[in-house]
Amino acid sequence: MPETALDNPLKRFDITADQINHVVTVFYAQIRRHPVLGPVFSNHVADGDWPEHEDKIARFWRNAILREKSYNGNPMRVHLMRPDIKAEHFPQWLELFHQVLHAQLPEHLAFSWAALADRIGEGFRAGIVSMRQPKDEPPKLF
Repeated sequence: MPETALDNPLKRFDITADQINHVVTVFYAQIRRHPVLGPVFSNHVADGDWPEHEDKIARFWRNAILREKSYNGNPMRVHLMRPDIKAEHFPQWLELFHQVLHAQLPEHLAFSWAALADRIGEGFRAGIVSMRQPKDEPPKLF
């Protein structure tokens, strides 16, 4: 029987781990075919390493949504260490992620997860802009 919000009152919204895993799998299948994002990801995830990457990202989302405590990492640092990941990639990533969410989940779950992804994605985008900015320039606000 699937876990409900009553079983885990700390979760952000009522979604299952299996639904999260499925969305991540479908999303990364789309990423690999994306004309801009696909090559960026292929620079960092070898063909045989996709299952491991998907598992890691699914653990990230299960931690963020279900509060599983199954992910231990620093995704901001990972993104900052890869100079080919640009701030302009995040809106494209989010657009594709929204498409997958809305195709794979009931509307209320898609909207809830999309809102969380937007906050996290904007945080990554803003962090990259801020951290890569020359120290003697005024801050870039967008």
